[in-house]
Amino acid sequence: MERELDGKVAVVTGGSRGIGRSIAEHLARAGARVAVVARAADRAEAAAGALPESGHRGFSCDVADGAAVDALVSQVEKELGSLDVLVNNAGVTGDNLLLRLSDAEWDRVLDTNLKGAFHTIRAAVRGMMRRRDGRIINITSIVGLIGNKGQANYAASKAGLIGLTKSVARELASRNILCNAVAPGFIETEMTDALGAATREALVGQIALGRLGTGDDVASVVRFLAGPGAAYITGQVLVVDGGMVI
Repeated sequence: MERELDGKVAVVTGGSRGIGRSIAEHLARAGARVAVVARAADRAEAAAGALPESGHRGFSCDVADGAAVDALVSQVEKELGSLDVLVNNAGVTGDNLLLRLSDAEWDRVLDTNLKGAFHTIRAAVRGMMRRRDGRIINITSIVGLIGNKGQANYAASKAGLIGLTKSVARELASRNILCNAVAPGFIETEMTDALGAATREALVGQIALGRLGTGDDVASVVRFLAGPGAAYITGQVLVVDGGMVI
């Protein structure tokens, strides 16, 4: 397969498991050196060590901490080289009914999912602007497009990520920095593995293709957006949901 990202450096936040790990694997197979970012250093290092090829590194960082993110990007560029591709995948949930949703539950989700992406983009684009080149790919969700009961905080964070994507795309297009979002539907992860049979069947019944998605389904779209074939695409949201939202 073509190694269209040879010589590139990619950062994947939340890259130690689930969708993020699949994304890191696809970018590594495309030839990129990948910085796998997770809160736990051991998970980040283990995931980086398991990637195909060599030259990848694991980094510990809480993206909700702006100073920590600035230090992360400096360290990545010192150890791996100029940051070419940023994938904002780090995310948390904190589901609750609206009237029971606490300020702490709201803040935790928004701080990681939305503010965290702002922190990483702000830090990464400094070098991208100097080089007049870069790709930013934000992992949002169909919940950010259609909402979901009991997920007001999560839906707000993912909808906000779409607005951030479009604003960054407009602001940085003149520097040849492209910013797009990928909105997965229901994907096979540890979270969906825990669903009961009846819940899982009900979910699949809403999907035109009749199955949950895989991490590879999402990661292949991210790889495309990171590569030369997406050189004229910016400010877009690519929905990867098997036809759940049509």
